[in-house]
Amino acid sequence: MPELSPRRRLLVLAICCMSLLIVSLDTTALNVSLPAMQRDLGASTSGLQWTIDAYTLVLASLLMLAGSTADRVGRKRVFTAGLVLFTIGSALCSVAPNLDSLIAFRMVQAVGGSMLNPVAMSIITNTFTDPRERARAIGVWGAVVGISMAAGPLVGGLLVDSVGWRAIFWVNLPVGLAALLLTLRHVPESRAPKARRLDPVGQLLVIALFGSLTYAIIEAPNTGFPAVAPFASVAFVALLSLLWYEPRRAEPLIDLRFFRSAPFSGATVIAISAFAALGGFLFLSTLYLQNVRGLDALEAGLWMLPMAVPMFLCAPLSGRLVGSRGPRVSLLIAGSAMTVSAVLFAVFEAETSNVTMFLGYLVFGFGFGFVNAPITNTAVSGMPRAQAGVAAAVASTSRQLGMTLGVAVVGAVLASGVGSSSYKDAFVSASVPGWWIITGCGVAVLLLGAVTSGRWARRTAERTAERLGTVEIREAVRT
Repeated sequence: MPELSPRRRLLVLAICCMSLLIVSLDTTALNVSLPAMQRDLGASTSGLQWTIDAYTLVLASLLMLAGSTADRVGRKRVFTAGLVLFTIGSALCSVAPNLDSLIAFRMVQAVGGSMLNPVAMSIITNTFTDPRERARAIGVWGAVVGISMAAGPLVGGLLVDSVGWRAIFWVNLPVGLAALLLTLRHVPESRAPKARRLDPVGQLLVIALFGSLTYAIIEAPNTGFPAVAPFASVAFVALLSLLWYEPRRAEPLIDLRFFRSAPFSGATVIAISAFAALGGFLFLSTLYLQNVRGLDALEAGLWMLPMAVPMFLCAPLSGRLVGSRGPRVSLLIAGSAMTVSAVLFAVFEAETSNVTMFLGYLVFGFGFGFVNAPITNTAVSGMPRAQAGVAAAVASTSRQLGMTLGVAVVGAVLASGVGSSSYKDAFVSASVPGWWIITGCGVAVLLLGAVTSGRWARRTAERTAERLGTVEIREAVRT
């Protein structure tokens, strides 16, 4: 890919961030519209759950395929197709006549969404080749998540109250169309220097692994383990098959030897832990604000601002820290703050006081704002640019699985704690085990951040680079 001017690089970054904004905004805004959807479509609670879960299931299953396909056939081409599909899916969702149609159209959205975030990250990686510039660009990318966190519930609440839930999907149409036109005009095409062979077996195994695992995690709290045991078994067999099959290919979907690098493996597990904490945190907070305190969607969205604003402000700061001092400082800050916030709720029942709840939200947002840049930067820097799409897809998939796991586990613990008691009376005490789970996730971020960013971890990355004989990885390790 030819070297772009600084102004052109910033424009490419802005276009990629637009794709992240519509995907993230759609998700956060949709949650506040579920009661309105239920009334309008006559949906059951499980049916509403699938309007979220169908998207999650398809997205998690296709992220790896989209990332590797973009590296092979062209990142701009796949990114463009993703924008088209996501925009069309949004338009279809806005006119869905019933719940089944809405779920099907959400799956169309997810197919497009799988082509956006990991591919956009690989475009950024290949556009910003200087490690410090790349880290700062990733920090801006992370800040967009904060924007969607802040704007999503507020925009969703306003649209639902003034126009209706269908208007949430209308927002995606002008943004998606603008991003599409700008992509066609300004984003250069890039792909791996040497076209990699198709790996249909590996791709099917990845789809089976993540699809079955995600389904089992989502449904286990509702139906019990026996009902999802076949899906868990499929996921386990797919994992074993993947571990056996991929190393035997000359050009695998993803070279599993990269996981011998402690920083790369650490970034993957940290992503799962951090986003499991986020998923559980949002789940408990949303239920408490709306079902226990009785706030409407807009009021609940306003209460999320103390968490969303520091996410937005700290993400670019984290990117600069990663660029100048490496990922260690950002990860230690993130793990410490997320742990402290969860302990406030687990030990001191912070939600029972406006002051302590505000403080808990603020500290969690501060910590989570620091976690995205080191995760993504470590993941893409530990891979050659030729496989940047796969690397970004690994990070994105880890985030998606983390969110799903956090909501499923914390939700199951909460449901068992409430039991047949009065929901409002039992919620605070029933949510304590969930807050301890979130505390454990924060501790995992802290410890893994310390262990996988030190001298020993760097030596494992260097040894991995030597075994692979890849100059680009050795250069990334040195930076």
